[in-house]
Amino acid sequence: MTARYAIYFAPAKHSPWWRFGAGWLGRDEVSNTPLTAPTAAPLDADTQQQITAEPRRYGFHATLKAPFRLRMGNTLDDLLVQLRRLADTLKPVALGPLHATALGNFVALVPVLSLTDPLKLAARCVTELDALRAPLSEAEQARRRAAPLDTRELALLALYGYPYVLERFRLHFSLTGPVASTVAEHVLEAVAEPVALLNAYTPLVLDRLSLFVEPAPGQGFTRLTDLELAG
Repeated sequence: MTARYAIYFAPAKHSPWWRFGAGWLGRDEVSNTPLTAPTAAPLDADTQQQITAEPRRYGFHATLKAPFRLRMGNTLDDLLVQLRRLADTLKPVALGPLHATALGNFVALVPVLSLTDPLKLAARCVTELDALRAPLSEAEQARRRAAPLDTRELALLALYGYPYVLERFRLHFSLTGPVASTVAEHVLEAVAEPVALLNAYTPLVLDRLSLFVEPAPGQGFTRLTDLELAG
């Protein structure tokens, strides 16, 4: 089985935040079709296309449970049943204002406020769905360990197949792949006004679990379904 699944939060299609994020990345992750990204000064179109190539493959989202393969004996239907049960017990979380910032060598949107509710929600996605996850292959483990990980992150990688979970989790929406600091500054300038307007008029609420699939290695992740939080 080559398909990988991921539990993300992605704003509802056609919502203002979705139009911003999908437009910025240049991809509709529901229909798996390209979008013409509006040129955002001081960036030119070619630069924006290049720096968004990595997150474009995943679609505009915040990760709740990182991509994983299903354990042998489990099916997509099993995952959907468990995901529905989980969504029925979770309450929507107001994320408050977001702002763009550099996280290491990439730019992302993150909540301005330090919030514990998204961390708790993501932890439940990680732990309560983990019985369905196949162990990482040796190659996948080696790729993850290539990043600088501390002792706790290595332990989380061994437990859950991803190092940035539980207390190491930070909710974010990636806007770029790796970029130079000067380019990062241009991105921050380009998105400041539209993000401020979104914060003012349509504050973002984490109100759904979005199931994404990567059908085969290297293909774009597409959104299979949304399960609205009903707790």
